[in-house]
Amino acid sequence: MTVKTATKPATAAKASSKAASAKAVKGAPLTEAELLKMSDKDYMNAAQLDFFRQKLLTLKDDILKNASETTEHLRENILVPDPADRATIEEEHALELRTRDRERKLLKKVEQALARIESSDYGWCEETGEPIGLNRLIARPTANLSLEAQERRELRQKLFGE
Repeated sequence: MTVKTATKPATAAKASSKAASAKAVKGAPLTEAELLKMSDKDYMNAAQLDFFRQKLLTLKDDILKNASETTEHLRENILVPDPADRATIEEEHALELRTRDRERKLLKKVEQALARIESSDYGWCEETGEPIGLNRLIARPTANLSLEAQERRELRQKLFGE
């Protein structure tokens, strides 16, 4: 009897994985829960790549929208006679520009990740060639290194100042 219960969850997982793949093929995007239920054999299949492509495209659209709003916001000429109020407004503008600069760098990483999806390199560590992992990619869709490789890189940077 233990053999039957041991194979049943695997069969259920396969069925769930196939259903999730079929759902994505039909055009309905996967949810994070469905993505995480998929088996390791399905790593970076078409449905998963489509999930991350949509996630990255949404992130790109948000960044571009924020940049557009910042441009419009900075074009507004607000004449304020009080020097303290003027300084506050200038500080807010400086903070907003720093935020957009970070987003500009993120936009470059998003575009690189989209290019990796197109070249079928997405989801694989650039240093080791191992899978990056779905949890890491969900948290950071622009990741190009596995967690272990990223930790090694950060340790080298800390030790050698690279």
